[in-house]
Amino acid sequence: MDELTFTSVSELAQAIRAGKVGPVEATRAYLDRIARLDPTLHAYITVDADGALAAAAVLEREAAAGAWRGPLHGVPLAHKDLFLIPGLPTSCGTRTPDYLVGAPPCTAVTRLQAAGALTLGKLNMTELALGPFGDNAHHGDVQNPWRIGHVSGGSSSGSGAAVAAGLAAGALGTDTGGSIRLPAAACGVVGLKPTYGRVSRAGVMPLSWSYDHVGPLARTVRDAALMLTTIAGADPLDATTSRQPVPDYVAALDGSVAGLRIGVAGAFYADGLDATVTAALADAVTALGGLGARVEPLTVPDPGPIVSGCSNVMVRAESATIHSRLLKERPGELQPAVRDRMAPGLTVTAYEYLQGQRLRAQLTREFIDNVFSRVDVLVTPTIPEPAPALAHVKAGATADVIARMGRFSRLTRPFNALGLPALSLPCGAAPDGRPLAMQLVGRPFDEATLLRLGHAYELATAWHRRRPALP
Repeated sequence: MDELTFTSVSELAQAIRAGKVGPVEATRAYLDRIARLDPTLHAYITVDADGALAAAAVLEREAAAGAWRGPLHGVPLAHKDLFLIPGLPTSCGTRTPDYLVGAPPCTAVTRLQAAGALTLGKLNMTELALGPFGDNAHHGDVQNPWRIGHVSGGSSSGSGAAVAAGLAAGALGTDTGGSIRLPAAACGVVGLKPTYGRVSRAGVMPLSWSYDHVGPLARTVRDAALMLTTIAGADPLDATTSRQPVPDYVAALDGSVAGLRIGVAGAFYADGLDATVTAALADAVTALGGLGARVEPLTVPDPGPIVSGCSNVMVRAESATIHSRLLKERPGELQPAVRDRMAPGLTVTAYEYLQGQRLRAQLTREFIDNVFSRVDVLVTPTIPEPAPALAHVKAGATADVIARMGRFSRLTRPFNALGLPALSLPCGAAPDGRPLAMQLVGRPFDEATLLRLGHAYELATAWHRRRPALP
């Protein structure tokens, strides 16, 4: 049964369609594994065993009658606990069992369900999505399946750990500064932050209206492409969604990558890396060149002004506004690092916020013109080091903890401000097995190129086939 839980989304959907396995059998396999491993991993906040089995039974009857809902019929998924799913509480990682109320059902989850997927439950996360490590004082620190006691990445920590450990076939997360890509990298799975506006955020508790992205975490690039094809597109409930047509990302996977211009970012993106990260990225770049891509080092604009002048100002102001009641009336409920990162947002002036918006627009234009006039894809590491120990990142004064947060997420944050699509996929491992990852960044709404390149890399390597040694 454990073998079944490590089947990719695409392969499991095909097996169900071929009658080799039923939705109920698949769901039971995941629920059994959750019951056995999650008391240690803390990937879930809510497990909806009864609801998942009931949905699986309906899907099984429909399959027997030839009434297929879509390409995900019978596939068990799970989602970060800030997506509003009717019938399930949404804590957003806080101590309040149902922190998000009154919003419409999450559009992205609804689209997955319309395609035949079912929901196993709600996944653990950093409190209010404000942190890159996956620690949570209310629901337990999410453990890295590759090395217990180490960070799983955040804030979509449960999403990364659940997929890596075989506790869900795939998952949705959100990404404001790296919160899909960091857990994907730390846990050795694939994570995609689409272009801003590509996926609806309706029914999702925001951290920052201007920076939040919804996207998939999965075992393979093909799975990420399938999930993105399902959830992408305009939504009348979210005015920020784009009306650009949604391509068939799965169909686009098999195109050639020969001749693609790939820039390897230096300077900021190469400084201060762990030696294992530098070596793994070099090997990955060599492999990309072996696929026929034209690889060259590239000097890119310094992202410092984007982070300091835009992200720090705007995300703090927006998060403090969204959660102002909790921050002002019940600050003692918040973890110190979460509270202290958010509180300065209450003092951001309108002038500072508007200047941040203007600077962001200017720097985005300059970055896109500068980089993507020369290359098709930019390559960087996703994380600067293998997943560190939880005890280390949580130690010391709150200011020290916050500084470590900034260092761990420094390679992902700029691309939220720029709104560009970014794909993280495993590309190596530390000597003790902790995963390493590279980040592919593309032009706005050019997820197809990133997925095609990532898929070609997977076909040429075996990093995505590794599994953590869990009981």
